[in-house]
Amino acid sequence: MTISIIIKTLNEEKRIAATVESALAALQDTGGEVIIADSGSCDRTVEIASQYPVIIAQIAPPARPSCGIGPQLGFQHSRHDYVCLIDGDMLLDAAFLKDAVRFLADHPTMAGVTGHVEEMHISNLEFARRVSRNAPENRTGPIDRMNGGGLYRRSAIEDVGYLSDRNLHGYEEFDLGIRLRSAGWRLYRLDRRFVQHFGHTVNSYRLLVRRWKTKYLYGIGELLRASLGKPYFFQLLQELPELKLWGLVYLWWLACLGLILLLPDTLLALAAVCASFAVAVLAVSFRKGGLSMGLYTVVAWFFHAAALPVGFLRRRRLPAEPIESTILGKPSLGESSLGEPALGKTA
Repeated sequence: MTISIIIKTLNEEKRIAATVESALAALQDTGGEVIIADSGSCDRTVEIASQYPVIIAQIAPPARPSCGIGPQLGFQHSRHDYVCLIDGDMLLDAAFLKDAVRFLADHPTMAGVTGHVEEMHISNLEFARRVSRNAPENRTGPIDRMNGGGLYRRSAIEDVGYLSDRNLHGYEEFDLGIRLRSAGWRLYRLDRRFVQHFGHTVNSYRLLVRRWKTKYLYGIGELLRASLGKPYFFQLLQELPELKLWGLVYLWWLACLGLILLLPDTLLALAAVCASFAVAVLAVSFRKGGLSMGLYTVVAWFFHAAALPVGFLRRRRLPAEPIESTILGKPSLGESSLGEPALGKTA
């Protein structure tokens, strides 16, 4: 069976050529198509990608960039029985697709299968944990989501309505995972490499600020809003321990506000608030093994906790409705990526 490889992009001119080439090479044994799902790049991403026999679909107004819109845009223009999702800064392991298709064929209740994401750039505090094979996103066996992408069975995606919620600026993999699991499907991680990832190399604090500006941190609030009234809502609450942590942060903030409002001595109140912050940083530093990591972790708590209600209150569009898009490029002479008739689609 042939495969649709969806490469989601937004300003990936540095890596897109290598990513496309790795995808085309991986399809040599299986056949299929490569779809560039672009969220509005303003660099040379589209220009570079157009040099290859791929389909290029780009969002058009009123559609706006988000983590969830790229995968769904690619799925909207795909046509094969299996769908492989990767980012525009990844290199797909050449032999992964054959192993993944074989695994799905042998396990008909599996909706998707992935492997390990090999991080090639680990230069900030937040991503340092990814080098651990014991990190949740690297565990082998049954998993609750496929962070970083993987190979999905098209029939499973169609069973739950859509691949990715266009409204989500984060947690889109978890959203898909819990929808699939709620419908009786399963996900699995093989003990082998799926992709090499050339990710962020910026300072962690700058990354936090950027993630606020790009609305990435709104993701968990948007996820909560999307799951209201769904049969898996309470399961979602149980499976996201960070929600309890943000709840504790809110209680901490309320306690600090109470000190400022109730203590007659303003300086004493501010000193108490500062002391509580110092105690929190020291406690986390002890667990994390360093003051810099402890300080960053507490600051990150504040960013995430502040973003949750903002994301929850954002307006939503129906996640399954067609995404406004334009086809900017497709294989010439009516041929697909690997010699099959191309089917033109527009939103």
